[in-house]
Amino acid sequence: MIVVSNTSPITSLAAIGYLNLLHDIYGTIIIPVAVYEEMTGLGYSVPGTIEVQTLSWIEKRELENRLLLEELQVLRFVLCNGGRL
Repeated sequence: MIVVSNTSPITSLAAIGYLNLLHDIYGTIIIPVAVYEEMTGLGYSVPGTIEVQTLSWIEKRELENRLLLEELQVLRFVLCNGGRL
């Protein structure tokens, strides 16, 4: 199974000491470069910053299909708004 994460699950679980739960459940976690940069480019450390830089089971990857991302964002918006644009 491929699992892609944004910042929130990583920082939330790291803050309470349960980041390994992601690894236990899913194995490898992929984070987009934008998530990596959001967590490491602040100039200060947030929960999970060191982990995304050092844990081998968290992989940083470039976005490969921007059009698909935009389509999924529209779909998410529609679903969150009761089917209305």
